[in-house]
Amino acid sequence: MEIYKGIATFSGIAIGKVLYYSRGEYQIRQCLVSNIKKEISDFQEARLQAVHKLQELYEASRLLNEQEARVFLRQIKLLDSESYQNAIESSIAHEKVNAAYAVMINRDELVETFRNLEEPVIRRRINDMQEISNRLIQILGGAAIRINLGDEPVILVAEALSPTEIMEMDKDKLLAVVMHHGSTVSHASIMAKTMEIPTLVDIAADDEWDGMTAIVDGYTGTFYLNPDAEIRREYEIRLEADHREREALLELKAQKDETKDGRKIGLYANIGNMSDLSSVLYYGAKGIGLLRSEFQYLGRENYPRENELFRAYKKVAETMGERLAVIRTADLGADKQAPYLDIPQETNPIMGNRGIRLCLDRRRMFKAQLRAIYRASAYGNLAMMFPMIDSEEEMDEIEMIIGEVKEGLREKDIPFKDIMTGIMIETPAAVMISRELAIRVDFLSIGTNDLTQYTLAMDRQNPLLKDKYNDHHPAVLRMVRMVVESAHKEGKRVGICGELAADTALTGKFLEMGVDFLSVVPACVLPVRKAIRETDLSGVSAPEVNEDNNE
Repeated sequence: MEIYKGIATFSGIAIGKVLYYSRGEYQIRQCLVSNIKKEISDFQEARLQAVHKLQELYEASRLLNEQEARVFLRQIKLLDSESYQNAIESSIAHEKVNAAYAVMINRDELVETFRNLEEPVIRRRINDMQEISNRLIQILGGAAIRINLGDEPVILVAEALSPTEIMEMDKDKLLAVVMHHGSTVSHASIMAKTMEIPTLVDIAADDEWDGMTAIVDGYTGTFYLNPDAEIRREYEIRLEADHREREALLELKAQKDETKDGRKIGLYANIGNMSDLSSVLYYGAKGIGLLRSEFQYLGRENYPRENELFRAYKKVAETMGERLAVIRTADLGADKQAPYLDIPQETNPIMGNRGIRLCLDRRRMFKAQLRAIYRASAYGNLAMMFPMIDSEEEMDEIEMIIGEVKEGLREKDIPFKDIMTGIMIETPAAVMISRELAIRVDFLSIGTNDLTQYTLAMDRQNPLLKDKYNDHHPAVLRMVRMVVESAHKEGKRVGICGELAADTALTGKFLEMGVDFLSVVPACVLPVRKAIRETDLSGVSAPEVNEDNNE
């Protein structure tokens, strides 16, 4: 028996045979061609096939995770770009080579040119280029694209997987995923998490494992190869218990979110697209604590119109009924870009013109969204919050714009409600002035993803930092406590909507700090509810908050 320790990105237990997947590098032989028009025609036909397949993948994957599905839209756009098509056709015409070889050399030249650059946008573009090139080469060479998992469910082991490869697998045959390269926030890991597949990363894979029996422990990040009889029996019992626990969790759907001593806690869901609305209701969340409204701005050719935004928010309000639904205003910029936004290239976009900064620069866009939210508020229980707030001056501008929006709606006799507003606390600066900010709104919500990386000065998606990045860092937890204390001094509620909200190892600690609500992905609602109900706060005094804001 061999034991390997990695990082678990989604919990669960799997026992089965290993299927080692090796992504082939297609080395195409160079052929001199005489019929250049035919090669260009073959390339264009393959390109259209690839676009069609990517569109199918996008439609299938967006039901699972809208944000991660946009990788397929990026690749479609790259395939449709004139510069890409011209580069391939130019190679065919000037060098008189076959289409597959032209695709390969263009791919390899791009990778060689930029392989030493760590800029996330460039790395993403290289990955997209490699994927579309390999897809085209497969089509031109007649190779099958789909990963054949065989007849029986398997534990898939690979050096790395792309979201495309994950989506093209037969999910009924996939017990677990084990990768060498990746992180808890990589696209492939998030896609696997969305599909609720136990996943481990940071385990050096070996093709000799193919066909061997293995165990994946997605709770401890442990991978057992050729487990002995005792370990296998232990995990067979744990697997059965895991299934029972998941069934027991489903029984919590109708239970209240309150601690053993009766302290009520708000448990909400984070969603990134309209298809997640049913999941919020299915898992029994109190409402939506974070609706990432960027989904309406990305993967398109122009700004969404006000009526389009209104219809979406109206559907959210009507679907949620009395449940609260918090819409975060568009958090664009950094890694959330669209061509029509025409955001100037920045040396460090994570620290650049993003979130509320971009909205205040583009007031027409911002006012359209605010009008849509206020119009939709008449149909349900909506609230909104603002991302990346760093100063009271930003709140001054926001309040002025909101005043203009409300006045305009009144002049046209358009009904709306005076909805609650909130601020996302995502930077150390916001933490330090959180009491002043709490005065300006009805609630604060801590975005621990950005707050952690800004506090630690570490890019959370940088694989070189995976062993150093610590979202349990004492500084991060102290900042959470500071925000809670500041908000409560002003009688305001405060919650957490980042990844840490779903970390059940911290649930009790957050509740002891006085956190009033948590917002997590829908699939994590029940485990967090269980953790809440197992917490006893009888020795901790309850915070004094404004009951009017305790929706």
